[in-house]
Amino acid sequence: MILNISGRTDIIAFYSNWFQKRYTEGFVDVRNPFNKNLVSRIYFDDVDAILFCTKNPEPIITFLPKIKQPIIFHVTLTPYKNDIEPYVPSKIKVIENIKKLSKILGKERIIIRYDPIFFSEKYDHKYHQKAFEKLCSLLDGYVEKIIISFLDEYKNVKKNQNILKTQPFTQKDYEFLGIVFSKIALQHHMTIQTCFEEKTLIEYGFIKGECFSKELAFQLTGKTFKKWTARKEGKCECVQMVDIGSYNTCSHFCKYCYANFDEKMVQKNTSLHDENSSLLIGHIKETDQIKVRK
Repeated sequence: MILNISGRTDIIAFYSNWFQKRYTEGFVDVRNPFNKNLVSRIYFDDVDAILFCTKNPEPIITFLPKIKQPIIFHVTLTPYKNDIEPYVPSKIKVIENIKKLSKILGKERIIIRYDPIFFSEKYDHKYHQKAFEKLCSLLDGYVEKIIISFLDEYKNVKKNQNILKTQPFTQKDYEFLGIVFSKIALQHHMTIQTCFEEKTLIEYGFIKGECFSKELAFQLTGKTFKKWTARKEGKCECVQMVDIGSYNTCSHFCKYCYANFDEKMVQKNTSLHDENSSLLIGHIKETDQIKVRK
């Protein structure tokens, strides 16, 4: 089993103490997002590897030596300001912590996600080019891979269109990103790829690959895992993972977020968080059906 911590919320940034307690106690409970009475119990002895996804890795760094499983980090680092990402830490501080991670785990275990990309009057081609160049120059020697993706029209994106003010993508936009970003990444000894996008940009120098491939999973664990099931258009070729997060619980409040779609619900959910609970939000109820997941 490979754990994703987490595509549903930023556990590391906001709930690191809870995760550390769960890991120390040996198990974590995860409520099914589609059937609230079903709870999966996961024992960390059954976990073969962990993928951490975060915008702020700092809270977990000192705990990493206690984790016995192989670790991969996806750190999302985008160039947007407080109008789009109101509660994300300083990008310079995040970069400093990425360098610390690289020294601890090795640069092959740290992947940067410049994700999602959108264009607006404020965040135009020149803005992205300058930001991407700075990011790559600061992380040269600390990171080997960058993944990008394009903004999708999630519920939250539509709701915040008056803030995002996104412009429709054109073929020239894809061409610009493909040519300019691949050149910058190459200059700084990094590969670049898209994440499960119809436009792979491989004709401009991007590589074709997965965020977490079956090959990487085998390299880390010596075991074979199924690929992810079909999503969106086409198929995701990533290895299948188990997410232990909950939707509507991330306090970054990014205006493009797919996992938050109700800010009032986020506030309600975070108020129900108890770092001593086995669940991220709330507690186990008598009516819950708990099943150990293998």
